Amino acid sequence: MVGAVILAAGESQRMGEPKLLMKIRGKRMIERVIDSFRDAVDDLVVVLGYNPKNLVPILTQLGVRWVINKNYREGMVSSFKAGLEGLKGCDAVFLALGDQPFVNRDFLNKAIDEWRVGAKVVSPVYKGKKGHPVLFDRSLFDEILALQKNEFIRDVIHMHGEDHRVIEAGEWAVTDLDTPESLRVLREKS
Repeated sequence: MVGAVILAAGESQRMGEPKLLMKIRGKRMIERVIDSFRDAVDDLVVVLGYNPKNLVPILTQLGVRWVINKNYREGMVSSFKAGLEGLKGCDAVFLALGDQPFVNRDFLNKAIDEWRVGAKVVSPVYKGKKGHPVLFDRSLFDEILALQKNEFIRDVIHMHGEDHRVIEAGEWAVTDLDTPESLRVLREKS
């Protein structure tokens, strides 16, 4: 069983307003992210943190499970850990960003195929830069859950370099929307 943890716990400080509620091509950003994964994985959970009341009604309407990371200010590691706790039955889990609205389903399928033939970590890469979402095998969950405040998920990836596969992907893999300018550029490209 393959799952996805979608990180949606941040404060959107650089954007100046709740970015996951912003519309892109007529849909809220968080809906686009969820739609990218819905048919590709068996289970998914959205990790909330800052001001969850904005997203809870939307997630409830979409029939999507969510968890709240009370330690969201500690960063991505704490949110991913909260999401992993919510997907205990999965054999592999994607770490996905809530502000990455155009994840390519073909990449998701290729990543799952790489995992099925033995990869423990699968990442997209665009022009030499690794991006998201990243797929992790269950055998790495305990290491991720044991990470401390000053440690990073990339530390786990580096420790398993021989089992890490990268798949060429589009610019979407290294694009997240943090500022009004990045959103403007994306809308102009769309």
